Amino acid sequence: MELSTPLRYAGDPRAAADEAAALEAAGLDAIWVAEAYGFDSPTIMGYLAARTDRLRIGSAVLNVYSRTPALIAQTAAGLDALTGGRALLGIGASGPQVVEGWHGRRYDRPLGRTRETIGLARRIWRREVIEHHGITDLPLPPEKGGTLGKPLKLLTRPVRDTIPVYVAALGPANVRMTAELADGWLPFLYVPEHAAKVWGGPLAEGAARRAPELGPLSVVADGLLAVGDDAEGVRDLMRPVIALYVGGMGAPGRNFYYDLVCSYGYLAEAAAVQEHFLAGRRREAEAAVPAELCELVCLAGPEGYVRERVEAFREAGVTMLNVTPVGRDPARLVELVRNWL
Repeated sequence: MELSTPLRYAGDPRAAADEAAALEAAGLDAIWVAEAYGFDSPTIMGYLAARTDRLRIGSAVLNVYSRTPALIAQTAAGLDALTGGRALLGIGASGPQVVEGWHGRRYDRPLGRTRETIGLARRIWRREVIEHHGITDLPLPPEKGGTLGKPLKLLTRPVRDTIPVYVAALGPANVRMTAELADGWLPFLYVPEHAAKVWGGPLAEGAARRAPELGPLSVVADGLLAVGDDAEGVRDLMRPVIALYVGGMGAPGRNFYYDLVCSYGYLAEAAAVQEHFLAGRRREAEAAVPAELCELVCLAGPEGYVRERVEAFREAGVTMLNVTPVGRDPARLVELVRNWL
């Protein structure tokens, strides 16, 4: 099992890059850079490339609406060149609130767009001459307004022609497609005890259609990390995060995170969180988040307990723990857990 961390999203990205360099020295394997509707991730990933030597650097995630498939492929190839082959391309559909509210794009055909982006990116990295007509037309045909376009191939020669592609997916159809096509899977609020029940079927169905040359699917699972006899309180830091996603990331009936928490068995609790959050009662929403769920998505507690949680994630099929160290010495925590893996 490998160890990664998300780049601290708020605050000064240069200070976060300093911390990333220290975590690299402590044994961290990879770092993931979010985007949402804050700073763009490619700029920060390029800066990280200059500040690190061994660390793999991934986007988590670039949405498949605000950039064309060709631009996503170019971005990954550019990062791979800057890092000497350390790039990880994390993509996903994001959600309608960000795609429509921030980027002004219609949120349609998320699975089709993701599938198309994966296929086109891999062809572009192989420097094929691209002619494709689907959701995206390359080149743009005359009947859609094209005039001077012609089939092209990537101008520069990439460091690798097979950059690993990770997909952020939660719903059954998206997870099935990810298991079929992607190199890795980026779930969210992953609970190892419930993973087989919720995702086992889609993962198996996708794996049955998976090309052998892709190898096994990598699985990246998140969690707050704190080790010590007084570390259990860190679990409550997940309350506002879970409340935000379950309560506010999507309208009622169209919230992937709400559906996920319900599939874990917390139906009444999820309904209470969403009701309070949408009514503007943030504290009540956070209080309604089940303590058990906060515990299960974290690695926080005495050392023996955290080691048991690490093994639970491993046994569930997780290949990379994406931990957020909480405490005064993140590098020490990374080094400690790295020695267990």
